[in-house]
Amino acid sequence: MASVTSLSDSVHQRLAAALSAALPQAGSADPLLRRSDRADFQANGILALAKKEKANPRELATQVVSGVESGELIKDVEVSGPGFLNITLTDRAITENLAARYADDTGRLGVPHAEQPGTTVIDYAQPNVAKEMHVGHLRSAVIGDAVVKLLEFTGENVVRRHHIGDWGTQFGMLIQYLEEHPHELDHKADEVSGEEAMSNLDRLYKAARKLFDADEEFKTRARRRVVDLQAGDPQTVAMWQKFVDESKIYFFSVFEKLDMEIRDADIVGESGYNDMLAETCRLLEESGVAVRSEGALCVFFDDIKGPDGNPVPLIVQKSDGGYGYAATDLSAIRDRVFNLKANSIIYVVDARQSLHFKMVFETARKAGWLGDDVKAYQLAFGTVLGKDGKPFKTREGETVRLVDLLDEAIDRASAVVREKAQDLSAAEIAERGTQVGVGAVKYADLSTSANRDYKFDLDQMVSLNGDTSVYLQYAYARIQSILRKAGASRPAAHPELELHEAERALGLHADSFAATVAEAATEYAPHKLAAYLYQLASFYTTFYDKCPVLKAETQEQIENRLFLCDVTARTLHRGMDLLGIRTPERL
Repeated sequence: MASVTSLSDSVHQRLAAALSAALPQAGSADPLLRRSDRADFQANGILALAKKEKANPRELATQVVSGVESGELIKDVEVSGPGFLNITLTDRAITENLAARYADDTGRLGVPHAEQPGTTVIDYAQPNVAKEMHVGHLRSAVIGDAVVKLLEFTGENVVRRHHIGDWGTQFGMLIQYLEEHPHELDHKADEVSGEEAMSNLDRLYKAARKLFDADEEFKTRARRRVVDLQAGDPQTVAMWQKFVDESKIYFFSVFEKLDMEIRDADIVGESGYNDMLAETCRLLEESGVAVRSEGALCVFFDDIKGPDGNPVPLIVQKSDGGYGYAATDLSAIRDRVFNLKANSIIYVVDARQSLHFKMVFETARKAGWLGDDVKAYQLAFGTVLGKDGKPFKTREGETVRLVDLLDEAIDRASAVVREKAQDLSAAEIAERGTQVGVGAVKYADLSTSANRDYKFDLDQMVSLNGDTSVYLQYAYARIQSILRKAGASRPAAHPELELHEAERALGLHADSFAATVAEAATEYAPHKLAAYLYQLASFYTTFYDKCPVLKAETQEQIENRLFLCDVTARTLHRGMDLLGIRTPERL
């Protein structure tokens, strides 16, 4: 189905045409249309345009009004104040436009695909091999997943990349220990759970570390093993691969609990660029972008200096010949631009790494790997805080394990569902508790602008009141309950009916779904979609309170209100899905 033109776009086109007719010398003019409490929309662009053209703004506004045709779309346009325009739409236009979205059998609600989609590589959800995922891994995974869904929904070609930490000196120690103690991991990877796999790795790491610190001869052998790994020694690489596979079992189990799809082909860790590191350094040194300083290969910047006033370099290769994170990140950029043909590269990474990525991006531009036609952008996110406003820790001061956090959220949510459940079985309560608990954690993250810190408060997250996913899920479930109770009455649009104020507000907000999705995708801002959905549920609550559905006065009104209910439900369902959150039919 073709996309549906929104009411705001239709009004914008009419006003822009009237403005151009009133001031032909000004060329195309933007009426600056927005939603308003005084009417359905308000246009504020006439004031600036009149000032620019040295015209009387109120007279210009009156002239524009005379050029706007009222009819099936616009009911009334009035001049307000010094030259604002207040626009009221017809009830018929609101209902007909929603009916067009409702008729979209693709489930897109009339949201258009991008006319000229590009290719975006998005780097997110980057756990470390041999380490348990903790609360610090939550935001990259959840925000990245939502941005992927938004971009794919709007038609962008998206390449997912999970840049896991699977390389470095600690792996020499671990592999050497495994070589000398092969019985430690003698099971098959597919016979253990994710938790068991990580438990094995944790135990192995601690044993290897203890021996590394106590035995100088083992330490020497372990360091030699690092060289073997970097050189591609087949036996060493095979053991390293087994070690990575153990970690992946765990990663997949955690991401599955987060209700996220992580594909093995998209996991390209630090090791995936190992063969490119030497060439990356050679190209940077030969072009003069990087220079040797005290034996290390460094890139210096005019505007980046330390507290002492001396330049702070990006170290690409260490003085001992080892490669830093910068070498890997720069090699990844080369791969993503030249092999994956990316137009945009998005990094969903902690804000504390902002300086590193600024230096990496600038280096890549100096080297000619990032041209003007390629955007590199760090979608930086803030810290998850506890109720005390400090970084979220356990009572013992340890970092909170992500699995423990999710389990507690599911337990809290299950208690809420159990309290509200009327006809749900124990299995259904468990399923809904998982959907509500995981959704609560995701929504609390996504409803906050990514660059801001936020407090992790499970009591608030699973509340039925306020800006929570549970409130949105409950609104959806309530609508499904009404639709089930409707009997022979079916949702049907009746454009001939007059609308209650609450119906108009709900309809106008539902109509702006496509614009919100486009904005959230363009700005990589899932929180804007979350805010829209919360407002939608709030408008629906007002509608539900003021407009009886199944006890409306006429059959046509019953059908039209069922139609408004169903449009709202479909919008909530689609919007929540783009945030990676389930909408249970019953709660």
